[in-house]
Amino acid sequence: MIVSAALRHLWGLMTTPAYAFDVTAQAGHIDELGHVNHKIYFAWAEEAGVRHWRAVASPALQAQWVWVASRIEADFYRETRLGDPLRVETWVGEPRGARFDRFVRIVGSDGVERAMVKTAWALIDAQTRRPARIRGALAGLFQSRA
Repeated sequence: MIVSAALRHLWGLMTTPAYAFDVTAQAGHIDELGHVNHKIYFAWAEEAGVRHWRAVASPALQAQWVWVASRIEADFYRETRLGDPLRVETWVGEPRGARFDRFVRIVGSDGVERAMVKTAWALIDAQTRRPARIRGALAGLFQSRA
């Protein structure tokens, strides 16, 4: 199923993702129905957030700030089978205080979306372990292609 224009708007899709990486469905990802288990898509979505942060933030920023996923929701469109190559693409929405939404699109090598995942992430001060407002410069790190 190709995602409709209306759904793309709701998910906040960008034309070009800010960060992307490739994965291949492995034996450990497959459930009793013979396709990738839904929890694996959630793991890939979390991995996308972590990889994106590490790609754009200096070691000093990574030591100062920690991102915590506080919510996750997904829509599954087409099953993924053992050995299927996938592209995991991600970008973020506008910050709201200490939070922003992260969007993840998982696409097969055929260009068809397999899943769309939306997560809410909170910025945490690594020392105080308290939420912190996402300031302009920090938010700006996520806007350009990593």
